[in-house]
Amino acid sequence: MSHRIERVNQLIRKEISESLQREVNDPRLSGVISVTAVETAPDLKFAKVYVSHLAGAERRDEILSALNSAAGFFRGELGRVLTMRYVPEIHFYWDESIERGARLSQLIDQAKAADARLDNQ
Repeated sequence: MSHRIERVNQLIRKEISESLQREVNDPRLSGVISVTAVETAPDLKFAKVYVSHLAGAERRDEILSALNSAAGFFRGELGRVLTMRYVPEIHFYWDESIERGARLSQLIDQAKAADARLDNQ
């Protein structure tokens, strides 16, 4: 990945995070929504924005629907900040890495507990 795309990814992530905190008043987007990653296409025309929420996957569809319907708003905000010829078209996706990490941690804890029980026998 080129240095320019990495910088664009960081700027998009920062600006969308700040917009979510300051400017979005949609009740479907209440709580803490984290922008975990951004992947911009090499031609800078499209950007995948990965998000997660403390509520986990139970509100995933509601949150993604609200974010994707507000994608034009976020693109407009980016257009004011980014000095680029084209502002990427934004699509939001759910980042499942947090849930996967929690599940792996739980499995490790279970394995440790099972080993401890075997050692005590």
